[in-house]
Amino acid sequence: MTTLPRRATREDVPAMASVVARWEAQTAWMDSVFTADELAGFIGDAFDDREMWVCGNPVVAYASFDPHTGKLGALYSLLTGQGIGKALMDQIKRDRDFIWLRTHVPNVAAQRFYVREGFVEVSRHGAQPPHTVDEIQMAWHR
Repeated sequence: MTTLPRRATREDVPAMASVVARWEAQTAWMDSVFTADELAGFIGDAFDDREMWVCGNPVVAYASFDPHTGKLGALYSLLTGQGIGKALMDQIKRDRDFIWLRTHVPNVAAQRFYVREGFVEVSRHGAQPPHTVDEIQMAWHR
């Protein structure tokens, strides 16, 4: 089920928050620090400063990119192995020469995906409260 990304609207914010909350609930090593409503508040607060993309109807994946810093701040998908993450990544890479991100150390599947997409590890970082999982910073150059 590959679906083409579309630019998110403010009406998509609750669905994007739900994707994150569901992903966290399904991920044994990830603590669910925030409720879906709190996540929707964070996403809504960042909405005007980010490029946000979604896939699916209903939304099953989303990405958030900060064009000012070059940071991919979020890439979450409830469905894996179906090309949805790749479609979102291709959209984010379009017309860009550099992207950086942080991924969780235990998220080996995400790391493999990012390496396939041409990202390389740059550094490692301890967990920043309220989060409890160490992170890897990765970067991509065209």
